[in-house]
Amino acid sequence: MAETSQRELGESDSPIEDALEHAFRRMVDEGTQRLHRGWREVLVTGFFGGTDIAIGVVAYLAVLHATQEPLVAGLAFSVGFLALLLGRSELFTEGFLIPVTTVAAKRAGVPQLLKLWGGTLVANLAGGWVLMWLIMTALPRLHAQTVESAAHYATAPLSVETMALSLLGGMVITLMTRMQHGTDSVFGKVAAAVAGAFLLAGLQLFHSILDSLLIFGALIAGDAPFGYLDWAKWFGYTVVGNVVGGLVLVTLLRLLRSKDRLQEERRDAESS
Repeated sequence: MAETSQRELGESDSPIEDALEHAFRRMVDEGTQRLHRGWREVLVTGFFGGTDIAIGVVAYLAVLHATQEPLVAGLAFSVGFLALLLGRSELFTEGFLIPVTTVAAKRAGVPQLLKLWGGTLVANLAGGWVLMWLIMTALPRLHAQTVESAAHYATAPLSVETMALSLLGGMVITLMTRMQHGTDSVFGKVAAAVAGAFLLAGLQLFHSILDSLLIFGALIAGDAPFGYLDWAKWFGYTVVGNVVGGLVLVTLLRLLRSKDRLQEERRDAESS
Protein backbone atom coordinates (compact mmCIF):
# COMPACT_ATOMS: atom_id res chain seq x y z
CA MET A 1 0.00 0.00 0.00
CA ALA A 2 1.34 3.45 -0.84
CA GLU A 3 2.65 5.60 1.99
CA THR A 4 0.00 8.26 1.42
CA SER A 5 -2.75 5.66 1.71
CA GLN A 6 -1.21 4.27 4.88
CA ARG A 7 -1.21 7.76 6.41
CA GLU A 8 -4.83 8.35 5.40
CA LEU A 9 -6.06 5.03 6.79
CA GLY A 10 -4.45 5.38 10.21
CA GLU A 11 -5.46 7.64 13.07
CA SER A 12 -1.93 9.08 13.24
CA ASP A 13 -0.12 10.88 10.43
CA SER A 14 2.55 8.18 10.22
CA PRO A 15 3.87 5.95 7.42
CA ILE A 16 3.47 2.89 9.64
CA GLU A 17 0.47 1.31 11.37
CA ASP A 18 -0.87 3.05 14.47
CA ALA A 19 0.19 0.19 16.75
CA LEU A 20 3.73 0.27 15.38
CA GLU A 21 3.82 4.06 15.65
CA HIS A 22 2.84 3.84 19.31
CA ALA A 23 5.51 1.20 20.01
CA PHE A 24 8.12 3.16 18.04
CA ARG A 25 7.42 6.36 19.95
CA ARG A 26 7.58 4.54 23.27
CA MET A 27 10.89 2.88 22.38
CA VAL A 28 12.55 6.12 21.28
CA ASP A 29 11.30 8.02 24.35
CA GLU A 30 12.50 5.29 26.72
CA GLY A 31 15.77 4.80 24.85
CA THR A 32 16.54 8.53 24.96
CA GLN A 33 16.19 8.53 28.75
CA ARG A 34 18.26 5.37 29.18
CA LEU A 35 21.10 6.51 26.92
CA HIS A 36 21.41 9.88 28.62
CA ARG A 37 22.01 8.37 32.06
CA GLY A 38 25.24 9.15 33.87
CA TRP A 39 27.77 6.48 34.84
CA ARG A 40 26.36 6.15 38.36
CA GLU A 41 22.85 5.44 37.09
CA VAL A 42 24.13 2.98 34.47
CA LEU A 43 26.23 1.01 36.96
CA VAL A 44 23.66 0.92 39.77
CA THR A 45 20.83 -0.09 37.42
CA GLY A 46 23.06 -2.77 35.88
CA PHE A 47 24.09 -4.07 39.32
CA PHE A 48 20.45 -4.52 40.26
CA GLY A 49 19.90 -6.26 36.92
CA GLY A 50 22.52 -8.83 37.90
CA THR A 51 20.97 -9.41 41.33
CA ASP A 52 17.49 -9.74 39.80
CA ILE A 53 18.70 -12.39 37.37
CA ALA A 54 20.42 -14.21 40.24
CA ILE A 55 17.03 -14.48 41.98
CA GLY A 56 15.72 -16.15 38.84
CA VAL A 57 18.75 -18.45 38.81
CA VAL A 58 18.12 -19.67 42.37
CA ALA A 59 14.46 -20.33 41.50
CA TYR A 60 15.62 -22.28 38.43
CA LEU A 61 18.11 -24.32 40.47
CA ALA A 62 15.62 -25.09 43.25
CA VAL A 63 12.96 -26.40 40.84
CA LEU A 64 15.51 -28.28 38.73
CA HIS A 65 16.93 -29.90 41.89
CA ALA A 66 13.43 -31.02 42.92
CA THR A 67 12.09 -32.12 39.52
CA GLN A 68 15.05 -32.66 37.16
CA GLU A 69 12.82 -31.06 34.50
CA PRO A 70 14.57 -28.15 32.72
CA LEU A 71 11.36 -26.92 31.07
CA VAL A 72 9.58 -26.62 34.42
CA ALA A 73 12.66 -24.97 35.92
CA GLY A 74 12.66 -22.55 32.99
CA LEU A 75 9.21 -21.36 34.05
CA ALA A 76 10.53 -20.82 37.57
CA PHE A 77 13.34 -18.69 36.17
CA SER A 78 10.73 -16.21 34.95
CA VAL A 79 10.91 -14.73 38.48
CA GLY A 80 14.15 -13.09 37.34
CA PHE A 81 12.64 -11.54 34.22
CA LEU A 82 9.62 -10.35 36.22
CA ALA A 83 11.98 -8.67 38.69
CA LEU A 84 13.72 -6.96 35.76
CA LEU A 85 10.39 -5.83 34.31
CA LEU A 86 8.73 -4.57 37.48
CA GLY A 87 11.89 -3.34 39.20
CA ARG A 88 13.03 -1.34 36.14
CA SER A 89 16.57 -2.71 36.31
CA GLU A 90 18.79 -3.29 33.27
CA LEU A 91 20.12 -6.44 31.60
CA PHE A 92 22.93 -6.19 29.05
CA THR A 93 21.10 -8.19 26.40
CA GLU A 94 18.02 -5.98 26.79
CA GLY A 95 20.15 -3.15 25.40
CA PHE A 96 19.82 -4.05 21.73
CA LEU A 97 16.40 -3.14 20.34
CA ILE A 98 15.53 0.05 22.22
CA PRO A 99 18.96 1.75 22.48
CA VAL A 100 19.95 0.87 18.90
CA THR A 101 16.63 2.20 17.60
CA THR A 102 17.25 5.40 19.56
CA VAL A 103 20.73 5.82 18.09
CA ALA A 104 19.41 5.09 14.59
CA ALA A 105 16.80 7.82 15.17
CA LYS A 106 19.65 10.24 16.08
CA ARG A 107 18.26 10.84 19.56
CA ALA A 108 21.55 9.64 21.08
CA GLY A 109 25.08 8.84 19.90
CA VAL A 110 27.24 5.74 19.56
CA PRO A 111 29.47 6.69 22.55
CA GLN A 112 26.37 6.74 24.77
CA LEU A 113 25.35 3.34 23.43
CA LEU A 114 28.80 1.90 24.17
CA LYS A 115 28.68 3.37 27.69
CA LEU A 116 25.32 1.71 28.30
CA TRP A 117 26.50 -1.64 26.95
CA GLY A 118 29.89 -1.68 28.69
CA GLY A 119 28.68 -0.36 32.04
CA THR A 120 25.63 -2.62 32.14
CA LEU A 121 27.60 -5.73 31.20
CA VAL A 122 30.23 -5.22 33.90
CA ALA A 123 27.64 -4.26 36.53
CA ASN A 124 25.41 -7.26 35.66
CA LEU A 125 28.32 -9.64 36.22
CA ALA A 126 29.39 -7.92 39.45
CA GLY A 127 25.89 -7.86 40.94
CA GLY A 128 25.24 -11.42 39.88
CA TRP A 129 28.51 -12.67 41.38
CA VAL A 130 27.75 -11.04 44.73
CA LEU A 131 24.29 -12.53 44.98
CA MET A 132 25.45 -15.96 43.77
CA TRP A 133 28.02 -15.95 46.58
CA LEU A 134 25.21 -15.24 49.04
CA ILE A 135 22.97 -17.93 47.54
CA MET A 136 25.68 -20.59 47.55
CA THR A 137 26.54 -19.72 51.15
CA ALA A 138 22.92 -19.88 52.27
CA LEU A 139 21.85 -22.96 50.25
CA PRO A 140 24.63 -25.57 50.21
CA ARG A 141 22.08 -28.23 49.21
CA LEU A 142 22.05 -26.65 45.74
CA HIS A 143 25.82 -26.93 45.22
CA ALA A 144 25.78 -30.21 43.31
CA GLN A 145 22.93 -29.11 41.04
CA THR A 146 24.66 -25.79 40.37
CA VAL A 147 27.92 -27.47 39.34
CA GLU A 148 26.07 -29.93 37.11
CA SER A 149 24.02 -27.19 35.43
CA ALA A 150 26.99 -24.86 34.97
CA ALA A 151 29.16 -27.57 33.39
CA HIS A 152 26.72 -27.71 30.45
CA TYR A 153 27.89 -24.21 29.53
CA ALA A 154 31.42 -23.77 30.88
CA THR A 155 32.77 -26.94 29.27
CA ALA A 156 31.03 -26.46 25.90
CA PRO A 157 33.56 -26.00 23.08
CA LEU A 158 33.12 -23.45 20.33
CA SER A 159 31.19 -25.17 17.55
CA VAL A 160 28.36 -24.61 15.10
CA GLU A 161 25.93 -25.92 17.72
CA THR A 162 27.11 -23.66 20.54
CA MET A 163 27.19 -20.59 18.29
CA ALA A 164 23.63 -21.39 17.19
CA LEU A 165 22.60 -21.64 20.86
CA SER A 166 24.20 -18.23 21.47
CA LEU A 167 22.47 -16.66 18.48
CA LEU A 168 19.12 -18.03 19.62
CA GLY A 169 19.77 -16.78 23.15
CA GLY A 170 20.31 -13.24 21.90
CA MET A 171 17.29 -13.47 19.61
CA VAL A 172 14.93 -14.72 22.35
CA ILE A 173 15.82 -12.01 24.88
CA THR A 174 15.50 -9.26 22.25
CA LEU A 175 12.21 -10.74 21.02
CA MET A 176 10.96 -10.65 24.61
CA THR A 177 11.84 -6.94 24.77
CA ARG A 178 10.05 -6.31 21.47
CA MET A 179 6.92 -8.07 22.70
CA GLN A 180 6.89 -6.13 25.97
CA HIS A 181 7.14 -2.81 24.14
CA GLY A 182 4.42 -3.79 21.72
CA THR A 183 1.70 -3.68 24.37
CA ASP A 184 0.43 -1.46 27.19
CA SER A 185 -1.05 -4.46 29.00
CA VAL A 186 0.74 -5.48 32.19
CA PHE A 187 -0.54 -9.02 31.65
CA GLY A 188 0.97 -9.02 28.15
CA LYS A 189 4.33 -7.85 29.48
CA VAL A 190 4.29 -10.54 32.17
CA ALA A 191 3.32 -13.20 29.63
CA ALA A 192 6.27 -12.15 27.43
CA ALA A 193 8.63 -12.44 30.42
CA VAL A 194 7.38 -15.95 31.23
CA ALA A 195 7.61 -17.04 27.59
CA GLY A 196 11.15 -15.65 27.30
CA ALA A 197 12.25 -17.46 30.45
CA PHE A 198 10.70 -20.73 29.30
CA LEU A 199 12.58 -20.62 26.01
CA LEU A 200 15.88 -19.26 27.29
CA ALA A 201 16.34 -21.26 30.49
CA GLY A 202 14.04 -24.19 29.74
CA LEU A 203 15.76 -25.02 26.44
CA GLN A 204 19.19 -24.23 27.93
CA LEU A 205 20.05 -21.67 25.26
CA PHE A 206 23.34 -19.83 25.75
CA HIS A 207 22.94 -16.45 27.45
CA SER A 208 26.03 -14.50 28.45
CA ILE A 209 24.67 -13.16 31.78
CA LEU A 210 22.26 -15.85 32.96
CA ASP A 211 24.65 -18.72 32.36
CA SER A 212 27.62 -16.77 33.73
CA LEU A 213 25.80 -16.58 37.05
CA LEU A 214 25.32 -20.35 37.04
CA ILE A 215 29.06 -20.74 36.37
CA PHE A 216 29.94 -18.25 39.12
CA GLY A 217 27.75 -20.19 41.53
CA ALA A 218 29.53 -23.44 40.67
CA LEU A 219 32.96 -21.85 41.11
CA ILE A 220 31.92 -20.38 44.46
CA ALA A 221 30.46 -23.73 45.57
CA GLY A 222 33.75 -25.49 44.79
CA ASP A 223 34.54 -28.85 43.14
CA ALA A 224 33.74 -27.46 39.68
CA PRO A 225 35.64 -29.21 36.85
CA PHE A 226 36.40 -25.82 35.28
CA GLY A 227 37.76 -22.43 36.27
CA TYR A 228 37.40 -18.74 35.53
CA LEU A 229 39.56 -19.10 32.42
CA ASP A 230 37.11 -21.66 31.03
CA TRP A 231 34.30 -19.22 31.80
CA ALA A 232 36.15 -16.40 29.99
CA LYS A 233 36.56 -18.53 26.85
CA TRP A 234 32.91 -19.54 26.88
CA PHE A 235 31.79 -15.99 27.66
CA GLY A 236 33.82 -14.56 24.77
CA TYR A 237 31.99 -16.38 21.99
CA THR A 238 28.63 -16.42 23.76
CA VAL A 239 28.43 -12.65 24.18
CA VAL A 240 29.31 -12.21 20.48
CA GLY A 241 26.58 -14.68 19.51
CA ASN A 242 24.04 -12.93 21.75
CA VAL A 243 24.85 -9.54 20.24
CA VAL A 244 24.64 -10.82 16.66
CA GLY A 245 21.42 -12.74 17.35
CA GLY A 246 19.75 -9.78 19.02
CA LEU A 247 20.90 -7.19 16.51
CA VAL A 248 20.59 -9.09 13.23
CA LEU A 249 17.69 -11.47 13.82
CA VAL A 250 15.39 -9.00 15.61
CA THR A 251 16.59 -5.39 15.82
CA LEU A 252 17.68 -4.97 12.19
CA LEU A 253 14.43 -6.44 10.90
CA ARG A 254 12.43 -4.11 13.15
CA LEU A 255 14.38 -1.11 11.85
CA LEU A 256 13.74 -2.19 8.26
CA ARG A 257 10.04 -2.54 9.03
CA SER A 258 9.94 1.02 10.37
CA LYS A 259 12.40 2.51 7.86
CA ASP A 260 10.14 5.36 6.67
CA ARG A 261 9.21 6.35 10.22
CA LEU A 262 12.86 6.18 11.25
CA GLN A 263 13.87 8.54 8.45
CA GLU A 264 11.26 11.04 9.62
CA GLU A 265 12.59 10.86 13.15
CA ARG A 266 16.15 11.41 11.93
CA ARG A 267 15.07 14.50 9.99
CA ASP A 268 13.27 15.88 13.03
CA ALA A 269 16.34 15.26 15.19
CA GLU A 270 18.62 17.00 12.69
CA SER A 271 16.31 20.01 12.34
CA SER A 272 16.06 20.44 16.11
